[in-house]
Amino acid sequence: MAEPAEVLHPLPLSRYLEEEAQSPVRRELVRGFPRAMAGASRQHNLLVTALGAALFPLALARGCRVHAETFKLKVAPDTVYYPDLMVVCAPPGQNPSYEENPCLVIEVLSPSTEAQDRWEKMRAYLGLASLQGYLLLDPERKGLEGYFREGEGFSWRRFTQGLVPLPCLGGTLDLEEVYAGLA
Repeated sequence: MAEPAEVLHPLPLSRYLEEEAQSPVRRELVRGFPRAMAGASRQHNLLVTALGAALFPLALARGCRVHAETFKLKVAPDTVYYPDLMVVCAPPGQNPSYEENPCLVIEVLSPSTEAQDRWEKMRAYLGLASLQGYLLLDPERKGLEGYFREGEGFSWRRFTQGLVPLPCLGGTLDLEEVYAGLA
């Protein structure tokens, strides 16, 4: 007789946070279920580093925080992501393990996560009342796609060169500088 299949149940956020603090592998929580994260390529890492360096002085001048890759963003009671970069200008929340009110989120695309970044995460991020912009960069194809808040909704824009306005930071991102370190 066959063994009965194991029934999986969603993890409560508190349990996920406890497990994640001890886990050797980073995992996002998606609708209550942990999902292991893929490793990053050199190009991906270099682009995230360049973006962080570009955002930090602008964020500091405005009293905002920049988090890169290893800090969590809670987007729903049962969903927590690790965005590549996020800027938060709101006061810190009560839980020191995650942010909840970013004004800017940036994801660097990779073949293994592009569909999630473009669809699943995009829907979750654009649903955040605090969000002013969601930017997607591709290390393989120089340029940036962005969703920028306009009134009650968002407009989509693509940039292949020049300066990109940075919502909530009052500055711009120079695409030439950001992509300069990539081979």
